[in-house]
This record gives sequence, C-alpha cells and structure tokens, in this order.
Amino acid sequence: MHGLSFMFNLNSPSVQKLSRRNLLEIGTLSALGINLPNILRADQNTKPVKAKSCIFIYQYGGLSQLDSWDPKPDSPEGIRGPYKPIATKLPGFRVGELMPKLASKADKYTVIRSMSHTIPVHDIANRMLLAGQSNPPLNAPAFGSIVTKLKPSPGDIPSYVWLQKFGGGAAPPDNTYLTGGYLGMGNSPLLIGNTHLENPSIPGFKINAFEPAGLSTEQLANRIKLLSQMEVSANKNKSHQSINEFRDKAFNILTGTKAKKAFDIEQENLKTRELYGMHPMGQNLLLARRLIESGVRTVGVVAWTGLAPKEKFVSLETWDMHGNAGISIFDNGWNGLGWALPRCDEAVSALLEDLETRGLLDSTLVVLVGEFGRTPKISKGGSAIGRDHWPKCYSAMIAGGGAKKGLIYGASDTTAGYVKDNPVSPEDFAATLLHLLGIAPETRLSPDGFTLPASMGTPIQGLI
Repeated sequence: MHGLSFMFNLNSPSVQKLSRRNLLEIGTLSALGINLPNILRADQNTKPVKAKSCIFIYQYGGLSQLDSWDPKPDSPEGIRGPYKPIATKLPGFRVGELMPKLASKADKYTVIRSMSHTIPVHDIANRMLLAGQSNPPLNAPAFGSIVTKLKPSPGDIPSYVWLQKFGGGAAPPDNTYLTGGYLGMGNSPLLIGNTHLENPSIPGFKINAFEPAGLSTEQLANRIKLLSQMEVSANKNKSHQSINEFRDKAFNILTGTKAKKAFDIEQENLKTRELYGMHPMGQNLLLARRLIESGVRTVGVVAWTGLAPKEKFVSLETWDMHGNAGISIFDNGWNGLGWALPRCDEAVSALLEDLETRGLLDSTLVVLVGEFGRTPKISKGGSAIGRDHWPKCYSAMIAGGGAKKGLIYGASDTTAGYVKDNPVSPEDFAATLLHLLGIAPETRLSPDGFTLPASMGTPIQGLI
C-alpha cells in the first residue's frame, strides 16, 4: 500500500481532544496488527506444535473443483469440461491437466474434496470462510485477526499482513478482513496493495508503510512521546505501562530495519523470482514467504493471477468464471482457467518447494481455498460459457504446519456436485487450522472475554 494512514484508538479524554488531523499524523500503530497486551501475555497453549505461521491463499470467486482437484472424466460432456485428468505422485489421485507442477508434489499436501456450506453469494460466503462461521455477524473477525489476537508475532515485525486488496463488485466488505472486527484495529492486517497495480510484480514496486504521513523518525518519536505524557496525566495506572510498551513496539517496527528488509522483494535473486512466476500471484507468494521467514505470523494473499496481454483490468475476481466477462471459463484470458490455473499451479508449487528447501514447510501452514466452488453443469454466461456459484461441494488444499500430507480427505458424488462422505463445514475447517497453529478452538475470544470461543467447530482428526 503506498502510504499508510495511522490512528491511535485510545479513549482517554486527553487523546479525544486531539483533532482528527493530529491523530492521522501520529499514525495508526495498531494497523500493523500488533496488540501489546497479547504480546505480553504468554501463549495459552503449551502443547508443542509445528505450525508457527500461516500463508492463507484465497481463490477469490471460487475455483471450479471439476477442472482442478476433483475431475470427473466419466461424467456427461456438459459437466466434465475439456480438461483431461492427469496422474499425480500419489497412486489413484488425479488432478486436472492444468496443474502438472502441483501433481508432481502431491505427497506434500492434502486435498479436501468435501468442503460444503449453503450460501452461493460472494460477500456472505467470503465472510463465512474468512471468519470460519456459517452465520457470522458483520463484525466477526477474520482468521488472521483471531490468530493475531491469540498468538501475535514476537519482536519488531507485524503479526498479520494482507497482500492485495479484494477488488470487484463481489468483493467482501473491508470490515470482513481489514479491521479486526470486534477484536479491534490492533488485530487488523497491514494491507499491501490497495489497487491492482500495487503488487510486487510491477517494476519498481515500493512500500511506503514505513514513512507514515510523511513524518520523519524524529517527528514521529516526538509525537509519540507527547501522547504518552498526556496519557500519564490522564490515567495514572498500570495500563499506562502497557500502552507505552505497545507504542514502543510499533515505533520499533516503523523505524527498524527488520520489517523493511522483509518487505523488500528486490533482495530476492532473479532465479527465485522466476520460479514463482513474474505475475501478481507468484510475486505475492514470494513476498509472503519472505514475511513468514521474518516472523510474521499470518499472511493473507488474494490469488489474483494478473492480466493477459492487451487485456483491460476489470476486477480481482479471477476465479468467478461465469463467462460474463467476455471470457469463457476454458479460455486463456485473466478470467479463464487456461490462463489463471497454470499461473496458480506455478506459484503454489514454487512456494511449497521453496519452503521445503529452506526448512520452513513443517512450521508453515499453507492454505489454498475460495469461498465456494462452481456448478457441475456448464452454463452460458453473459457472453461466454462458464460455471456458476456452487457451495454444496468444493475443494481446498492444505500443506505443511503439521497437517497430514499425501492424503485425499472426503469425497464427492459422480458430478462433484454433492458431498458423498466427510463433509467439512467452515467451522470445522477454521477449527482445524487454529489447532494446527496451537490455538485451542474453545479459547475465549469475544469482547466480554467468555461468551464466544475462537471457533465453534471441531478440528478434523483425519487432517491433523
């Protein structure tokens, strides 16, 4: 994000007297996804876990399960699609032909073929998957905010980063994933990429988040000092020390070198960058690896694969392939599988390989999922053929972080339209991810501290 607006979310009378402009100049330290009280509090979970961080890759729009993870070559022509299934490294497990690189790494991950819910509407389904609830309130925190609240990053590094803002008419509301929900802005992500042009595949990509409101390091330090002095006068109690420590951490992030280096993708050699693919999804995943390597706990990535030559930007809804963007679901444009899926295959397989080479795969949970799948029946969209929204049965992939690997969990029927066995709800999916990160789903999370758990789901034993 070019430029980062900052705002202290403090309630003391003295702070409330500051003008909106003053607050914006001071900057939002909490927008870095740092919550000091939680940093000072020891982890509630003492059981050793493998997963220290998570890269959550979101296939916004909904990937067709039939043309990727769950092909049905024996189904009728109007269902199966044109792509042939190919063998993988696992006997009996086949995927669509546009995923040869991931096919060769099938022993590194698990595919869930039985994801299921009932809502075929983008904004609600997005909120459900990101919050891990079937009927989430509007202020429900997203997965990354929950992790930030309960297990923040140590040291001078943001806890939660989101790469690429959702874009398009069906985009989830900002409050779904950028605010921290009822957990507050202190648990919100640092957004990098406010528009489609702000991504690390663009030559000269630069992040100005470390230069808040144009203030110098000295100016920022002086303003933080002044606000601290005002707090002392207004509130002489133990919470003042926590507030000061929170500011110190945020200030160290803004002015230190660790975070700056982590975000500097130009430090990667060209060979590594090309391994991921020189497109938005590939370079965002490379940046995600750099961030978790530096200590960031959770990185969310919108799986936008970029534009084909001479195409005009429409939205980031890469996987919403109705055919109404003038591009058939089976075409080679940005909104077609022929373009998007090979790039996704390239980027995700490179991420798994790179993490394993660096000894990070066991400690990094990688998630690849969308808000729903696509209809078994191929339909005529606005101007081309496509597949429509289908939440009743679709697929997801998880890898690393102590999750089981080389496994197919659940099964669909003969058309990949309905779950045959082992259905996975948004609640159970979220609970499984939290468990792998060492967070007990029953951990109390709601504002009052006892009403609501982190997740109402149950970890899936077949995946952990």
